[in-house]
Amino acid sequence: MEIKISSLDTIREAAKEFVAAMGDSRVFAFYGKMGAGKTTFVKALCTELGVEDVITSPTFAIVNEYTDGKGEPIYHFDFYRIKKLEEVYDMGYEDYFYNGGLCLIEWPELIEPLLPDDAVKVSIVEQADGTRLITF
Repeated sequence: MEIKISSLDTIREAAKEFVAAMGDSRVFAFYGKMGAGKTTFVKALCTELGVEDVITSPTFAIVNEYTDGKGEPIYHFDFYRIKKLEEVYDMGYEDYFYNGGLCLIEWPELIEPLLPDDAVKVSIVEQADGTRLITF
């Protein structure tokens, strides 16, 4: 599936479209270059899912936990600063990836061997005209 984000004004619409297409999947791995809009899109997804907390990038914390509008957990990961897979083992990644909560993962390429087999790979690419193309 492809979703185009033409501007920040349309990001909520794109998030709504993404949520409608999520199905039963629980782990989403967001791939994209620095500045492609991964965090911005994850924030829009969380808002669309009913998160009322302030949504911030977990770059230093590695994971932020939110609650959606139905009281279900959402785990937002940013593995950008991970140096070794042992760090991910130490944080107990399995407790997050396999507990049924929604996992939104930025920089998954750094922990790829640990991703569940059914993780949905999501690509966010900035186009020449500044729009973003999301494919999954």
